[in-house]
Amino acid sequence: MLTITIKQALQPYLLAGLTTLLLVGCQPEFKASANYDDKPDSAGFTAASSHTIEANQRLLSLLPFDNVEDFDDANRGFIARMPDLSVFDASGSIVWDRSAYDFIEGEAPASVNPSLWRQASLNNIDGLFEVTKDVYQLRGFDLANMTVIEGEKGWIIVDPLTTAETAKVAFDFLNKRLRKRPISAIIFTHSHMDHFGGALGLLAEGEAFTEEVDIIAPAGFMHEATSENVIAGTAMSRRAMYMYGKQLPRSERGHIDSGLGKEPAFGQFGILNPNLIVEQDASMTIDGVPFEFHIVSGSEAPAEFTFYLPEQQAYCGAELVSKNMHNLYTLRGAKVRDALTLSRAIDEALMAQRDTKVYFGSHHWPIWGQERVNEFLEKQRDTYKYIHDQAVRMLNAGLTPEEIAEQIQMPPALSNTFVSRGYYGTAKHNAKAVYQAYLGWYDANPVNLDPLPATKTAIKYVELMGGADKVMAATQVAVDSGEYRWAAELINHLVVSDDDNDRAKALLALVYDQLGYQAESAPWRDVYLTAAYELRHGSPEKGIELASMKQILLQSPLDNFMQSMATRVIGPEVFGEEFVFNINFIDLDKNYLLSLKNAVLHHKLAPKSASANATLNISHELFVDLIIGNAGVKEVLFSDELTIEGSKLDLVSFFSSLDKPKGVFNIVTP
Repeated sequence: MLTITIKQALQPYLLAGLTTLLLVGCQPEFKASANYDDKPDSAGFTAASSHTIEANQRLLSLLPFDNVEDFDDANRGFIARMPDLSVFDASGSIVWDRSAYDFIEGEAPASVNPSLWRQASLNNIDGLFEVTKDVYQLRGFDLANMTVIEGEKGWIIVDPLTTAETAKVAFDFLNKRLRKRPISAIIFTHSHMDHFGGALGLLAEGEAFTEEVDIIAPAGFMHEATSENVIAGTAMSRRAMYMYGKQLPRSERGHIDSGLGKEPAFGQFGILNPNLIVEQDASMTIDGVPFEFHIVSGSEAPAEFTFYLPEQQAYCGAELVSKNMHNLYTLRGAKVRDALTLSRAIDEALMAQRDTKVYFGSHHWPIWGQERVNEFLEKQRDTYKYIHDQAVRMLNAGLTPEEIAEQIQMPPALSNTFVSRGYYGTAKHNAKAVYQAYLGWYDANPVNLDPLPATKTAIKYVELMGGADKVMAATQVAVDSGEYRWAAELINHLVVSDDDNDRAKALLALVYDQLGYQAESAPWRDVYLTAAYELRHGSPEKGIELASMKQILLQSPLDNFMQSMATRVIGPEVFGEEFVFNINFIDLDKNYLLSLKNAVLHHKLAPKSASANATLNISHELFVDLIIGNAGVKEVLFSDELTIEGSKLDLVSFFSSLDKPKGVFNIVTP
């Protein structure tokens, strides 16, 4: 077995009582192991093949694995580590288990791309760290970092993690290891869940206003933060299970990392309404600390800012930049990001922060030294612009998304540096995102204008190839020669055409094992391995619980729910039907008029219509409970917790025509 040894005398947190770190680098060492286990593991994942081992070995000669700067930086400023870092919710269910990754140490196993193993090893370095004077970070308590700045009266919290549970544990640890202080301000750098979802673990609703805590966010934050997952949230959540390997074992043949961090925490998500909005670039003093905010909305997130601390000469890049290539298109599904806007925002940061002595971000570890910070920003900037420019050059030459992805080649100056490696996004799928942004889904070849669906073409291909046995034999030849992408395409036809063919599913799972083991991108690895897992064990029985999103959904604009309701109308079931309803929110003094005609549901904020089929008088919270499944339609409609004017039967008929997606649809099988 090919292995890479990362000698880490960089476990300073094991040396209790030390106030300084002994920083020792890592020196790669390649050797074969005679103790390699070639049997499937308990989850069915097969051993790495000789082709996979060879592919990973080739990568070792291409990258500077002897560079120890990242390990030095990731350990610098270490104060303390929380042993046995496991976080549970009120019911005793696990929310976060950092100890599940303790197996990531030493040699990279044959089943992991060695470059990804290096990133996972760096993301394993967790604890409380001092970044610079009065600036601290809690890393490894969640997917993202919580940054803490010492103000005159209390702690200024930057990005309070994903869940209430992880945020509380991290903050309590901070107070225990440093000194107990109140929260004087909370800063949300941008509108992604892993940077605000834990807010209610630090402050209860309303506490920010009663205790005069500044809640600071960029313009548009609340709309973007509460809207992203409402319309397409069910599909995005299901796909996220693939992207983040939620079902996978934490093991050498399972999930090892997410590229940005270990994994997202799953607990209670919440949000606080900002009471201080940053509309444009601005300087302000927060609890005695000068800040310079820079708006970068529309780059990595729809609403986002970075900031500079002039007294510390420290630059917070939020998630505008990170220690890997980010996504222009995220595999869980989302609108594509504008590569040029992202690159320009980084360029502006590079020009504006020439005096920076330390960079820190919402993910990963800091960088010290003005020259190194500038080099990092420059390479991040050029990574996204290069992908944009080359993808546009090739699409203008008539290449399709697949051809562009196959041909794009990063320049050595960018590909040979770890900060631009595809641990999260990749050059291949980011190049496709650029194509999508300009030209959409159609590649101009008429064969792709109205193709048969996969379930129909699969049957025809299998018949054309001579039947199932011939497909299996051809796939095995491809597997034996290490042509795993071709093997996956071949055997997938058989799986799609015959979901009961267990031999075909087992062979496709084996192929996905190898593709996952070779992947440098953590999401690619998780997608392949989750596919293999579901081929062996089936789709999950339940998806991500919407109930955990209740506090965020209560802050979401009602228009979002009305539009979401329209997208759930099962068109053929309401052909010829016409309804008009009032949805009257008694606690908000707002009435929405819903009209169904031509199988299309429209809504508008309007006074009650006297001619409506029915009026539903309901509280906002009960309505959200109905949407997320905490309360059933019939139970609610016939309960004493609301009032109905007009026909209950018409309301029941209408709600019965709404689709009720469970969020566990099949992906790799029909």
